[in-house]
Amino acid sequence: MPVKMSWPIVIGVLHPNIGGWAGAYFTRKSVKTWYETLNKPSWTPPNWMFAPVWTSLYCTMGYSSYLVWRDGGGFEKAALPLSIYGTNLLLNWAWTPIYFGLHNVQWALYEIVLLWGSTAAIGVSFYQVNKLAGCLIIPYFAWTSLATALNYVIYRDNKPKIEGVTDEKTK
Repeated sequence: MPVKMSWPIVIGVLHPNIGGWAGAYFTRKSVKTWYETLNKPSWTPPNWMFAPVWTSLYCTMGYSSYLVWRDGGGFEKAALPLSIYGTNLLLNWAWTPIYFGLHNVQWALYEIVLLWGSTAAIGVSFYQVNKLAGCLIIPYFAWTSLATALNYVIYRDNKPKIEGVTDEKTK
C-alpha cells in the first residue's frame, strides 16, 4: 500500500532545518577552537544538546507554519503571520554565522534580542490563526529566552577577551 505524502507538511517541517544545517558548518569549526575557551555560566546546556533541541524546534516551527498556512488561507491571507515567521527564520539563521563564524558575541547579542522579540510575535500571530500553532511556539520561545540569556552572560563575562581589551582595569 503506497503512503500518501503531504508535501506542504514535509516542506513546512524541513524548510526551517535548512538554515540549521548550514549553521552547523560555522558551529562545528568553532566549538572546540573558540567556544570552549569562553567563560560560560554553570547552567549552559551541554554541547551535545544543541543539535537535537534545534532540530526538534525547527520541525515544530515548520509544522506550526504549515498549520497557519493551511488554516489562514495560504500565503495571501496569512501574509502577516507568515512574514513574521520568515523574518524570524532569517534572524535565527543569521545568529550562528555572527556568533560562531565571526565570533562577534556583542553583535550576536543585539541580533538575538531581535530574534527573541520576533519569536514572541510569531507565537501571538500564529495563535490568532491556529491555537495549536501558537502553543507549539512556546518551547521555541523558552529556548530562545535561554539562548538570549546565555548570549548576554557570555558577552558580559568575556567582554575583555572578546573585545581585545587589555588595559589595567580588565586584568
